[in-house]
Amino acid sequence: MKRVYISGTLAPVFVLLALLPFVGCNKPTTLKDAYKGKFYIGTALNTPQILGRDTASLAVVNEHFNAIVAENCMKSGPMQPNEGEFNFELADRFVEYGMQNQLFVTGHTLIWHSQAPRWFFRDSLGNEVLPEVLIERMKNHIFTMVGRYKGKVKGWDVVNEAINDDGSFRKSRFFQILGADFIRLAFQFAHEADPDAELYYNDYSMFLPGKREGVVSMVKKLQEQGVKIDGIGMQCHVGLDYPDLEEFEKSVEAFGALGVKVMITEMDISVLPMPDFRIGADISANFEYKEKLNPYTNGLPDSVNTAFEQRYLDFFKIFLEHDDVVSRVTLWGVNDGLSWKNGFPVRGRTDYPLLFDRENQPKPVVEKLIELARKY
Repeated sequence: MKRVYISGTLAPVFVLLALLPFVGCNKPTTLKDAYKGKFYIGTALNTPQILGRDTASLAVVNEHFNAIVAENCMKSGPMQPNEGEFNFELADRFVEYGMQNQLFVTGHTLIWHSQAPRWFFRDSLGNEVLPEVLIERMKNHIFTMVGRYKGKVKGWDVVNEAINDDGSFRKSRFFQILGADFIRLAFQFAHEADPDAELYYNDYSMFLPGKREGVVSMVKKLQEQGVKIDGIGMQCHVGLDYPDLEEFEKSVEAFGALGVKVMITEMDISVLPMPDFRIGADISANFEYKEKLNPYTNGLPDSVNTAFEQRYLDFFKIFLEHDDVVSRVTLWGVNDGLSWKNGFPVRGRTDYPLLFDRENQPKPVVEKLIELARKY
């Protein structure tokens, strides 16, 4: 038998040959393992998942994701439907699930115009509240939420969707009563409630130059005021042909240059026609159902699926190129059947925007995304 010497040890060649099939067998096979050390891979959880009823999709969460965010239950309307009456049941279960499974838990969202309870802005007679009343209500809500989950929720979407596409401030009830200062106050209160929690601003259509400039200006002013802001969440509700990838990357770079983390939040890639690109992710938008807007009720043609896969790969290439600032990529849902895109902005459609199909099976693009991570 021919023998060779390895590090001074006599070893038969057949031993080396026997080991060859195992070389490289430790390659990651899940999304969270493939992107470990680069950024978190997250997903949003809905009520059946939080309650443990949807065990099939939870199995996907446990296998592929290492970060979670609540889709709806932590928004101010569901959390505090009446002043002083907090409904903690779902939020407690959500946070508990994250803790038990050692996941990075994000709270979503503390201050948002769209699902804020009406009483927030009105007194007992139905009149608009004075600024000091709204400030106190904001403080009580934020202190209660952030304080309850201190040390458990690692990051908070403190303010959601406060900037218009042209970079101006949205004229929400918060803005009408308090002006732009409501943003500073929200971050201040959140920091006081949990000094160790990461605090984020989150918005959609962040690839638009006007919105990019508006967010950069807002964050710079907060920083000049000494306000703690740790990250910017770029909602990634996109399609096969929008937005322009270069403009999206410009925003990643611009936000990262502020010295804050950049999170890709609420990601899904719709394959369906968009009736109006200008609406972004404005949930108040609603268009009449037409068959031509719902072309794939029986599945995707190969050409569309190919475009879908390439689109995900193109976006993830951007994320990987900027993994020095991108800290998390969160899908807005686990599987296609659970996606809000089946009903927005046209109800009753069949969309395919996520990485797992309606049977919770990984689409071919999942393996391609895992392979992509190995190249970086």
